[in-house]
Amino acid sequence: MSRLAFALDPSVEDRLLPDAVEHGHLVVARALASDALMRNLDEIAPDVVLVGAGRTALGPALIESCDVRGIRIVALAASDADRAHARNLGLHEVFDVAAGWLELEPVVSGGVPVPARASADSAGEPAGRAPATMIAVWGPAGAPGRTTVAVNVAAELAAAGHRVALVDADPYGGVVAPSLGLLDEAPGFASACRLAGAGSLDRAELERIAQRYSSSRASFEVLTGLVGPSRWPELSRDRVTTALGVIRDWVDYVVVDTGFSLEHDEELTSDQFAPRRNAATFAVLGLADEVIAVGLADPVGLSRLLRGHVELLDLVGDARVRVVVNRVRTSALGIDAYGQVRQTMRRFAGLSDVVTLPHDGRAVDAAILTARTLRDAAPKSPLRTALRDFALDGFLPPEPARPARRARRFGPVRAGAAVAVP
Repeated sequence: MSRLAFALDPSVEDRLLPDAVEHGHLVVARALASDALMRNLDEIAPDVVLVGAGRTALGPALIESCDVRGIRIVALAASDADRAHARNLGLHEVFDVAAGWLELEPVVSGGVPVPARASADSAGEPAGRAPATMIAVWGPAGAPGRTTVAVNVAAELAAAGHRVALVDADPYGGVVAPSLGLLDEAPGFASACRLAGAGSLDRAELERIAQRYSSSRASFEVLTGLVGPSRWPELSRDRVTTALGVIRDWVDYVVVDTGFSLEHDEELTSDQFAPRRNAATFAVLGLADEVIAVGLADPVGLSRLLRGHVELLDLVGDARVRVVVNRVRTSALGIDAYGQVRQTMRRFAGLSDVVTLPHDGRAVDAAILTARTLRDAAPKSPLRTALRDFALDGFLPPEPARPARRARRFGPVRAGAAVAVP
């Protein structure tokens, strides 16, 4: 049961209120104006505020007041302009005003409040927004599971209430689009890079060229990769750097699936001004706040990971690298496979904090067959559980402390009743 406060158009409240009460929620206030709601948040102590997404109802001051108290805000948008306004303020949970209670119920009942990434300037517009956290997912040759890790880390961060962009920046031809059942006829990230090179990339263009992976409470934006590996010159270092800078101002988290090669192309050619195939990979690794290095749990895969890890540290520094060993199984490593992985990484790389992921062929096959994330295709699988814990423990900020509530002055609100707030 959640304590709800309504600050919506009366007709919308009348439609939603009976279903909210039927689902066992306690409506502590309704028919409130935005300023009255802010003045009385401590008195009514709601868990969730349902508010209109328009400029007259939703502003930075209300978002900040709710964030401080750990109150979730759910906005209902009557138009594209309202939806854009809520998104620009950094609000994560925005629904259509015609949404039924069955669509709102999972958000109202579950999850922790996620602070909106917005603050207000003197004009009431968002200002000083921190750039998104950028997570690069790298791995050596041999299909260690880079895309699987990238896709599912993005899904878990989105499920936690953040707006996430998944970028396929593999210059050798990425597979994010087919993994999620998305069309890849027009490569989204290459388009973003071309627009960035022309100085034309902005939020509106990103929303136009990005595709959306839709899932209950875990949707995220996807910028698909190259259609064919021969198009790698489109991903020049300057273009990639500029494009990622714009993307980081668009969302809360950017997860980038990179190429495997860390070879410097200039050593292979006398033309110092020719485009470099691995320039996109170097640009991503240089900009990333966190780097996930993925290796395969067998003798060949671990050997490749150890050699590549040394080169990776030369590029990004060890403080930002998280090593993940994928597909840990006794059939490839013998008895105590997890212990052998930890011992090998400690002995040859000096790493004591290594994340291990189990071999879970059924879950991966189900995700591939349905072109869905593990969260949707196999939510209770061991691999999904391990990836969820890794994403939530490693990349999310601590939950905001919730102040103690004052004694409640109001009784339950029945359908059709209105509360007069002093």
